[in-house]
Amino acid sequence: MSKNVLSADNQQERLNQDINPWYIVGFVEGEGTFHIAFYKDPTMKQKIKIIPEFHVNQSYLRISTLKEIQNYFGCGYIKVNHAKRNNDDTYVYVVRNRDDLIKRIIPFFREYPLRSIKRKSCEIFAVIVKMMTEGKHQKNNGVKHIINLAYKMNIGGKYRKRSKENLLADLESSETICRIPVKTGKI
Repeated sequence: MSKNVLSADNQQERLNQDINPWYIVGFVEGEGTFHIAFYKDPTMKQKIKIIPEFHVNQSYLRISTLKEIQNYFGCGYIKVNHAKRNNDDTYVYVVRNRDDLIKRIIPFFREYPLRSIKRKSCEIFAVIVKMMTEGKHQKNNGVKHIINLAYKMNIGGKYRKRSKENLLADLESSETICRIPVKTGKI
């Protein structure tokens, strides 16, 4: 510990000690999300990229709270929440790194569990991240299972842009393309 009370090292240590873990839990209850994002990606084996994300949103007026949470966990980044929306003044703390999710975020919420319906989303999120760590997202059946689980999170995927059926149909069509035999020989 630094002897200089005003040093950056000392301030960092105080930040980590000052914020109460239950404060973080309460903050996440109101402003946090456990989310599984899906993107079409032709470079992926199953043509769908799966990204687990932990988010906490806040107005620019209280960005210091996001910085305290980021410092507490020692991972993730803070960015403008909706950069394309001129009238949105919020920022978001994001953790996507799977290793950070496994070693920092998920264990934190096991030790300090959420109390609302968000707890179920957190538990499903933990299952999905574990599945991905085991490589199950690289097989069609694993991707289907992850999609089905993800659509049970966050009020049944109420705010998702794409329906579960649409996403599963995309997965099926990419699987069909992969199964079409390639003809070889002279033309």
